Amino acid sequence: MIEPTSTATEQQESGRGLITALVVLAASACAVLLIWVINGAQQDPYVRASLELQGDPDHGGQLFRINCAGCHGLAGQGLLAPKLAGISERMRDPALIHQIVSGDTPPMPSFQMEPASMADLLSHLHKLS
Repeated sequence: MIEPTSTATEQQESGRGLITALVVLAASACAVLLIWVINGAQQDPYVRASLELQGDPDHGGQLFRINCAGCHGLAGQGLLAPKLAGISERMRDPALIHQIVSGDTPPMPSFQMEPASMADLLSHLHKLS
């Protein structure tokens, strides 16, 4: 007996299932990567030192205006670069530190600063709304 070939509907459903599986796989990979970055960052001595300090938001504001405002806007509203207002609700501090020092997302440069200055900058970023 000859098996009937699949219908267009069956092929579409099969394609949707494959797409769904790929989306789930990609989301899982992103979640694992994010956990790895955050956990790895928390073990990093620089990140740990920065997070242990109480930052000065006024000095952080000066650092922000000098280094960040040209692209992110004076109030963090976003200009050439993404909006940073409310960033502390969207991103944890270890990931923020990684973003600032890594330069992984061009055209953003990497910024190297002492842990005290990073704590100051984080303190300012927490106040942006």
